[in-house]
Amino acid sequence: MASFSYLMSVLVLCVIIGYANAQLELNFYAKSCPKAEKIIKDFVEQQVPKAPNTAAAILRMHFHDCFVRGCDGSVLLNFTSTNGNQTEKLANPNLTVRGFSFIDAVKRLVEAECPEVVSCADIVALVARDAVVATGGPFWNVPTGRRDGTISNVSEANADIPAPTSNFTRLQQSFAKKGLDLNDLVLLSGAHTIGVSRCSSFTERLYNFTGVLGTQDPSLDSEYADNLKSRKCRSINDNTTIVEMDPGSFKTFDLSYFKLLLKRRGLFQSDAALTTRTSTKSFIEQLVDGPLKEFFDEFGKSMEKMGRVEVKTGSAGEIRKHCAFVNN
Repeated sequence: MASFSYLMSVLVLCVIIGYANAQLELNFYAKSCPKAEKIIKDFVEQQVPKAPNTAAAILRMHFHDCFVRGCDGSVLLNFTSTNGNQTEKLANPNLTVRGFSFIDAVKRLVEAECPEVVSCADIVALVARDAVVATGGPFWNVPTGRRDGTISNVSEANADIPAPTSNFTRLQQSFAKKGLDLNDLVLLSGAHTIGVSRCSSFTERLYNFTGVLGTQDPSLDSEYADNLKSRKCRSINDNTTIVEMDPGSFKTFDLSYFKLLLKRRGLFQSDAALTTRTSTKSFIEQLVDGPLKEFFDEFGKSMEKMGRVEVKTGSAGEIRKHCAFVNN
C-alpha cells in the first residue's frame, strides 16, 4: 500500500511538472475550445475591411506586449495592485497604442463560447495574424497556450520598448535581449509598411535634430523632409496629424517600406538606423531584390519567433475573464 501511494505521488508530481513546463503548440484549444480560432478569424474578417488600420494597430500592440515581460497580455491591463496602478498603458510608447476595444470585443465572443479557457495573450497573437491576412498580408503559424500575466509596469514598458528615436545600437540591444537577431529586427520593422504615426514621433528630425531649433536630420532625404514640413507636420508642436509610414502604399503589405529606406525616406530615426550597418542594409537590399513571397515567409518566421518570447504556459499566470483586469 505504501509503495502504491509513493507511485501515485510520483505520477502526480510528474503531471504537475509537465503542466508547469508546457510549451506552446498549434491548435492548443482543439479540445478545450474547438471553435475559438474560427470565432476570432470570422470576427476579424468581418470587421477589419471596415477599418483597415486595425491590422497595423493590433500588430503594434502584439509587438509592445511581447517586449515587456513576454507575450502575456500585460499591455491590456488597466489596473494591477503593483506599482501604484501605473500600468504599461501609461508608458510613453503605449500612449498611442490602439485596438483595445477590438480585443475586448473578441474576448467577449470567445468567453461566450468557452468561459475562462482562452487567454487574452493568445487572442492578441491570433488577431494580429488574422488582421494582417485580412489586409492581404502574410500568414504565419500562431502556436497557442499562452497564459495571461498579472503584472503590468509602466517603467518596464518605457525601458524595454524601443522608441522611434532609437539608434542602431539601442535597437540591436533591445532585440537581442528578447532573443531576436538583426534579421528579425529588419523583418519585424517591415510591419511599418501598413502603419501610421503622429507627427510628434518624428518632428525633431524635421525641426530640432541637434537640439537647436531649425536643424534637420541630414540622413533624411531633403525632398521628403520638405514635403512633410509643408503638407503634414507644419510645426514641431503638432501632436495630432497622422502620417503614413509607407506613403502611397500604407494599406498594402508589400516591400515598399524597404524601398523607401534605401531612398533615405524612413519616417523614424529607428527606420533610418537600419541602413547604417552593412549587414542590415544588405539584407534590406536582398529583400527588395527578391520576390514578395520571400519577405512574407521570413516575416512570418520572425513573428512566430517573437510570439514565443518569455511566454507563460502551464500553471504560470492566469486566464483573465476580462482582458483589462486581473482576476479576483
